[in-house]
Amino acid sequence: MLIHEDRLFPADPGTRNVARALYASIKNLPIISPHGHTQAGWFAGNEPFPDPAKLFVQPDHYVFRMLYSQGVSLDDLEIGKPTLKDPRKVWRIFASHYHLFRGTPTRSWLNYSFSELFGLDVPLSAATADFYYDTIAEKLTTPEFRPRALFERFNLELLSTTDSPIDSLADIQTVRESGWKGRIIPAFRPDPVVDPEFAGFRDSIATLGQQTSEDTTTWAGYLNALRKARLRFKAMGATSTDHGHLTAQTADLPLPEAQALFAKALAGKANAAESELFRAQMLTEMAAMSLEDGLVMQIHPGSTRNHNRKVFEKYGRDTGCDIPRQTNYVDALRPLLDRFGNETSLTIILFTLDEATYSRELAPLAGHYPCLRLGPSWWFHDSPEGMMRFREQVTETAGFYNTVGFNDDTRAFLSIPARHDVARRVDSSFLARLVVEHRLEEDEAFEVAHELTYGLVKKAYRL
Repeated sequence: MLIHEDRLFPADPGTRNVARALYASIKNLPIISPHGHTQAGWFAGNEPFPDPAKLFVQPDHYVFRMLYSQGVSLDDLEIGKPTLKDPRKVWRIFASHYHLFRGTPTRSWLNYSFSELFGLDVPLSAATADFYYDTIAEKLTTPEFRPRALFERFNLELLSTTDSPIDSLADIQTVRESGWKGRIIPAFRPDPVVDPEFAGFRDSIATLGQQTSEDTTTWAGYLNALRKARLRFKAMGATSTDHGHLTAQTADLPLPEAQALFAKALAGKANAAESELFRAQMLTEMAAMSLEDGLVMQIHPGSTRNHNRKVFEKYGRDTGCDIPRQTNYVDALRPLLDRFGNETSLTIILFTLDEATYSRELAPLAGHYPCLRLGPSWWFHDSPEGMMRFREQVTETAGFYNTVGFNDDTRAFLSIPARHDVARRVDSSFLARLVVEHRLEEDEAFEVAHELTYGLVKKAYRL
């Protein structure tokens, strides 16, 4: 047995029984995945996944980051290669190091997929590597394991990708025109055209201008181009934007200063402080645009991207070398909140990698400002312990209804149902404890469980 039916439930029998009942009431609810990084092309082409290594190892930075930390070469894992020359070799390396994931959420996600999707009931190891590979590879050739079939099997109601403003969204369009009922929507991720330190910043802004027929060498033309791009995304089903800045800093500059700063950034002459100020100004501009077009705004700062420069230079972005950092929200968000904090028609969802801010900053902010909601425990804290810490530290000030349910935020498609299952079990356990401690009535707990799983995410993301 790879997974136990009582996994993640409380050890105390009485509390466990309540958690079981709560979980039973929500476990089969549809999955809404409003923030993720899977590829729309998988569903547009609906081609079989090529092999187990390409499916489980290559797209998942949780996996290869751990292997790299123990001396496994990313070259041997063929990271960054469009096709794998020797996928069985990559799989054997992964299998022989599978013990490294003991106690991690990654192992629970993987074991869930191995057991629930592929029917495997023996542990993965060097000895079982080929058995695993052959079993998974054989099933991947069947119609039941095509991307669209898996989408339906997972009971996915909606899946959002994350896309650059200059992306053609051709794959999203293909899905929409295919007649398939699966709902795939984009999210507007403007980092390439709002961050002067992003590679290709000026070229991306020029492309944005060409696509929107706006003069993006001017501040007014640049903002108009962004407005048009957002409306293009909205026409393709988007309901949200997504901002992955280093900090939560915002600014509200007078028009002449904003124009001058943009000109300097576009000329490639902005220093680090000026680049940060420009990003800060653009968060406020994006909030203003969200008031206009209704797109929900997601801000998830606090990740020092590409910390390992050698890995970044050789393998590119998103290769697992991102590190959390301390983040300020109270002072950083104030310029934006001074303008828009009291707007009831604006929704800004805040994420953090700095758990110290949960009870000190984020919960009090979201517990007051009508425009703010709290995103779930994210990335490095997307774990049973991280989820429980989030509920314990946030609920006392922000309650449940200033949060937005669960986001899986994954590039690994098969981990989606596993991650949502973990969240449902942890929330059931937290609510069960409140019930047995007589802090919440049992009927209220069932109502809250449904909201945390399904209701709040639909409301927050305007779905």
